[in-house]
Amino acid sequence: MSSSFGSRFRVTLFGESHGPAIGAVIEGVTPGLHLEEGYIRAYCARRLARGAYSTARREPDLPHIVSGAVDGVACGTPLTVVIENTSTRSGDYGPQSQIARPGHADYTGHLRYGGFNDVRGGGHFSGRLTAPLVYAGAVASLMLRQRGIAIGAHAAEIAGVTDTPFDPVSVGPREFDALHSRDFPVLDPAVGEGMQAAIAAARADCDSVGGVVECAVTGLPAGVGDPFFDTLESRLAYLLFAIPAVKGVEFGAGFSAARMRGSESNDPFVSEGGKIRTSRNAAGGIQGGISNGMPLLFRAAFKPTPSIAKPQQTVNFVTGEALTAEIRGRHDPCIVPRAAVCVEAAAAIALADLLG
Repeated sequence: MSSSFGSRFRVTLFGESHGPAIGAVIEGVTPGLHLEEGYIRAYCARRLARGAYSTARREPDLPHIVSGAVDGVACGTPLTVVIENTSTRSGDYGPQSQIARPGHADYTGHLRYGGFNDVRGGGHFSGRLTAPLVYAGAVASLMLRQRGIAIGAHAAEIAGVTDTPFDPVSVGPREFDALHSRDFPVLDPAVGEGMQAAIAAARADCDSVGGVVECAVTGLPAGVGDPFFDTLESRLAYLLFAIPAVKGVEFGAGFSAARMRGSESNDPFVSEGGKIRTSRNAAGGIQGGISNGMPLLFRAAFKPTPSIAKPQQTVNFVTGEALTAEIRGRHDPCIVPRAAVCVEAAAAIALADLLG
């Protein structure tokens, strides 16, 4: 089923952007796990729209558990959470139901589902579905935290403005805690101001911008993953590409490794205090598809938000009539600041599934 992921830790998403509610069914939650309300709410709040750099649609996204927990403790049975949609304006989409909005899934969704797909706000294709994904990621993160595994992400680049990168060898929870306490997820707040100025300039021009989210995982033991079809990279990438607007994923040195020599790309092994590690981390903590005990490091590239008010050439995909689209509604001029926690959530879900 296309809306489900995982086997040992399985997440199924349901709902549409402008339906009554969205949510998730989460299987494989550790029996007895305390679903710490404060932790989960703070985790999910990092995805909320805020500031001039995000959409005017403001949803509280208060999760309601309907099964799988009693008094905040997981039973071990399927955990079902529902998040109500409280700020919909479906009328913004009625006249556009047969228009192939550039950059959207209107045309492909029409083909795939025979015209019965919900077009309001993108329906099930919408980034709105990342709200229950992030809730599932918060639960997975609680499970990983019991194993000493921590995850953090930041806006590494927006509109060509770049943040300080994670140190691939020594990144740790201290940086993650600082990021999680900030409304705008950057390591250098001054850079964040420049990013917000670039977003504001795009919005003023009825346009949008994209960027890159960098994510790191610490405390992951060596030996996680399998060669070929279930590599650590492939399982993470599978879920990362499910996040709407992700167009590229790279691990460690990534594409820059193609411009290196082997002597630069290879990470020398050292033994310190009886523990084997590498002195560099171009591999991003993965060798042969298996974790090597170093920080796991990867980046996800997000395209600019496709919903923009600039006139764009398109067609009515039912009649074939040529049209000019000017997309209305409430949209983020850049989704990257809200996407950082989505990337963390995807990583947490994938790792919880791999670790069982």
